[in-house]
Amino acid sequence: MSVIYIIFPLALLIAIIAVITFIWAVRSGQFDDLDTPAARILHDDEPVDIPEVRDKLSNSEKVSGESQASN
Repeated sequence: MSVIYIIFPLALLIAIIAVITFIWAVRSGQFDDLDTPAARILHDDEPVDIPEVRDKLSNSEKVSGESQASN
């Protein structure tokens, strides 16, 4: 029975901390938009046109095309 004098206040303290943390999260906007981050992965990225990358890709396609033609 004496254990209840330790467990009950400890459980009450943990519950109060949990409620305070939840209230802080709601007020700071953690739960404002739950749908957009989940759907963002489904959208395609915009293509980026970087001249150096485009030139490297076109050169590698030429090289691989020439090596396949010689086989």
